[in-house]
Amino acid sequence: MSTEAPPPAKARKLDESGDGEDGKDFDAESQKAIEEIDGCQNEIDSLNEKASEEILKVEQKYNKMRKPFFEKRNKIIQKIPNFWVTAFVNHPQVSALLDEEEEECLHYMTQLEVEEFDDIKSGYRIKFHFSSNPYFKNEVLQKEFHLGSSEPRSESTKIEWKDKMNLVENAKSRMAKLKQGRKRGLDVKSFFLWFEDHEDPSQDEIAEVIKDDMWPNPLQYFLVPDIEVENGVEEEEDEDVDENVVVVEGEDELGEEEDGDDDEDGEGLEGDDDDLDQAGAEEEEEADDD
Repeated sequence: MSTEAPPPAKARKLDESGDGEDGKDFDAESQKAIEEIDGCQNEIDSLNEKASEEILKVEQKYNKMRKPFFEKRNKIIQKIPNFWVTAFVNHPQVSALLDEEEEECLHYMTQLEVEEFDDIKSGYRIKFHFSSNPYFKNEVLQKEFHLGSSEPRSESTKIEWKDKMNLVENAKSRMAKLKQGRKRGLDVKSFFLWFEDHEDPSQDEIAEVIKDDMWPNPLQYFLVPDIEVENGVEEEEDEDVDENVVVVEGEDELGEEEDGDDDEDGEGLEGDDDDLDQAGAEEEEEADDD
């Protein structure tokens, strides 16, 4: 009679339906451990939900605290001509959207605002304020992103273009011309085409760049040209230093040549001294003869 203990009973992997998952079987001890892990995971998920709620409250609190400073900054920015168009042109991603006409239009932009909804995860809106301009009648162009539902959507202000100044139609016409004769489609970007585009609001990179990068600190992009100029001056100074080093090396070489010339000249001087000594001796002999 065998004295070996019988193998442990097999148990199905835990799932909500009570059926096995992927046909995997576990012994009783493993099954119990899995149930305990599942219990721990439920506790962790519950804490994560609470943390999200707390983080949301903190974000809402600090959004309210930041708001008066954003408003104050906007008032100060209005004192600087062409602030926003300069910042847009200097931003690598936003500038990629702008053609010459659109850049000219953005010279009339006086203010940018980004407002997050109370429930931050549900979306935000971007407002572009304009002074009177030859392109459209609107004073404010607004684009909203509603991201809280299972089907994200966006909507934007209908632009009241003035006669023959519709930059969207101009961009589409330019795109059609560029596509002619090309086998593959050509993606021609445009700021106002982006403004009217609502195809995939949850993946709108330009909107996210404006909200998360441009809006928090536009000054860094307004000052980009000055920074580049400073860097250019520094590089030129470095180049001048290098040239001076080369010149110094040249002077050393010249110095060696001059040393050589001095040696030759020195030999010549010694020869002249010998001639003088000989002439003096002859004069003394003549004097003795007299």
